[in-house]
Amino acid sequence: MSTVRVGIVGIGNCASSLVQGVEFYRDAEPGAVGLTHPVCAGYAIGDVEFSAAFDVHTGKTGRDLSEAIWAAPNNSRAFAKVPHLGVPVTEGPLADGVGRGSADRLDVRGEASLDDVVRRLKESGTHVLVNFLPVGSQAASELYARAALEAGCAFLNCIPSVVARSPQWAERFAAAGLPLAGDDLKSQFGATLIHRALVDVLRRNGVALRSTYQLLGGGNMDFWNMQDAERMADKKATKAQGMFAGGTDAAGSGDGTGTGKAAGGEPQVHVGADFIPFLGDRKVAFIRVEAEAFGGTPLDIDLRMEVDDSPSAAGNVLDAVRYLKAALDRGVGGVVDAVAASVMKAAPVPLDEAATARGLAELG
Repeated sequence: MSTVRVGIVGIGNCASSLVQGVEFYRDAEPGAVGLTHPVCAGYAIGDVEFSAAFDVHTGKTGRDLSEAIWAAPNNSRAFAKVPHLGVPVTEGPLADGVGRGSADRLDVRGEASLDDVVRRLKESGTHVLVNFLPVGSQAASELYARAALEAGCAFLNCIPSVVARSPQWAERFAAAGLPLAGDDLKSQFGATLIHRALVDVLRRNGVALRSTYQLLGGGNMDFWNMQDAERMADKKATKAQGMFAGGTDAAGSGDGTGTGKAAGGEPQVHVGADFIPFLGDRKVAFIRVEAEAFGGTPLDIDLRMEVDDSPSAAGNVLDAVRYLKAALDRGVGGVVDAVAASVMKAAPVPLDEAATARGLAELG
């Protein structure tokens, strides 16, 4: 239980914040600002080390991970000095990892094979492989999930591709005795958390949700990729599911479980995202809730929040990789429901807070 060796797929802003976060909180004490759990399942932040990294952008491949995290088009905030890590960024397979709109902005190569990835994971002794590929990279996500299986790694799917929600992938990881968690990472304190809290408090107080929207703006590559309607479809689905305790479908109508709606009307849900270059890695979210209160009277809520996008994701990843390593230590295979419910928008099995806490406690 000495270390948690982490491999990263996609060296973008989220990877940058994750790598910086380990340095920033390496010797953190309980109560450190911004850090939810200094220790998870017996592992401290300082026990996390990076072992492998994969990308297809020629400006990042071949460089040490400590250098690649600053390479354009990355634009996340620098909040920690990162020493040379001795972890080269290896060229990975391309598959569908770069969208049509991004191909003109990036110089990419992706000629590596599945066997190349598996070999690197084995040689580096990676315990947990983290998927930070762009939104819409279903085929590439599955390729790296397969590589994790063949290399004996746990797999953390931080994007909306369907991996943990796939019965086939869940069964394959269970059969191999390897932990899996996904899909689509929640920010530590982001728009989905706030939106879900609003919807939940309406339900608990007898107010019926009629319609709601979440409009997002940002200037990083994640938002650039979400301008592709096909790639955005998965994000809309997981965003909508994350707003409701019982989940909802991609169109936002859902079965309404947990929404607090009155009989005879499904709530209308919309999620939109715009690329605004000058925002950089800042994310601005506008949330509106329209509801029906006592006596049929209207209740409307408008909320604006702004947060640095990538650092808000890194804290949950730090928790998840340590819990998955603990599951790996204990021979737990398949989807680790408590981890998925804790940090993912579209967990295969939604759990309430009490059940999630019990599941995490069982990991140590």
